Amino acid sequence: MLQFPLQVDRSKRIQQSIAFWVARGIAMIIIGILFLILFFIFKRGIGVLSWEFLTEMPLDGMTKGGILPAIIGTLYLVLLSMLIAFPVGVLSGIYVNEYAKDGSLKRFVKVMTNNLAGIPSIVFGLFGMALFVNQLGFGASILAGSLTLALLALPLIIRTTEESLKSVDDTFRHASYALGASKLYTIRKVVLPIAFPNIITGLILSIGRVSGETAPILFTVAAYFLPKLPQSIMDQAMALPYHLYVISTSGTDIQSSRPIAYGTAVILILIVLIVNLIANYLRNYFSKKVKMK
Repeated sequence: MLQFPLQVDRSKRIQQSIAFWVARGIAMIIIGILFLILFFIFKRGIGVLSWEFLTEMPLDGMTKGGILPAIIGTLYLVLLSMLIAFPVGVLSGIYVNEYAKDGSLKRFVKVMTNNLAGIPSIVFGLFGMALFVNQLGFGASILAGSLTLALLALPLIIRTTEESLKSVDDTFRHASYALGASKLYTIRKVVLPIAFPNIITGLILSIGRVSGETAPILFTVAAYFLPKLPQSIMDQAMALPYHLYVISTSGTDIQSSRPIAYGTAVILILIVLIVNLIANYLRNYFSKKVKMK
């Protein structure tokens, strides 16, 4: 940890200390609010959790039974959307940072990528319905929903990949070229392994966003009440975020289904947490491999 030089003026040391404590105080407040929200949800939802709640179909207009179709549907959507978005996003980031020449085209791509990241998710949902559901004829299906969620996650993965590659010191590239390696070999064997732990961060953030989005799946895949498991990616499916929204706002008996809503929220949080822990493990694993080399 860097130490503040002792010879620096006393007033500047006081200013530095005040800024440090203000920053620490804000961080602690934010963390405290996060834990307060989690405590509020877990306190009301933990009593609902049981093996039957996780493995049974919803019953009586979703006022009884379990949420198995919504869990399976959410896992389908998260995994398939990441299988589509991650390779496409990483390859796009590699092209922008390593191959595209500086100029108006590169600046235009960057600006459009940033703009895409700021578009409301409901717009992605309408676009997904127009293109995948209606124009390409996929119908309301897991495939249409996953493609829409993949579009939503792409800007974040592209920008994270680009920044990760940019952070790799050019001396690694120059050393590789000096040994006679091609540009493709240098990227594949030298640059990408160093940047990969940071690229995984983009994957983690994307999983978190995709898991909780309701608007993009509203028009493309989510079913109000579907007490059966999807048999293929062309089937419609229930999803935890939409299930939570429905039973909280427009269910057949909102008061009776309130505990199920909190239980669903707990399961959604736990799924995101578990997937993030797996992604964090992968990031640490690749970081150690880079350090060992």
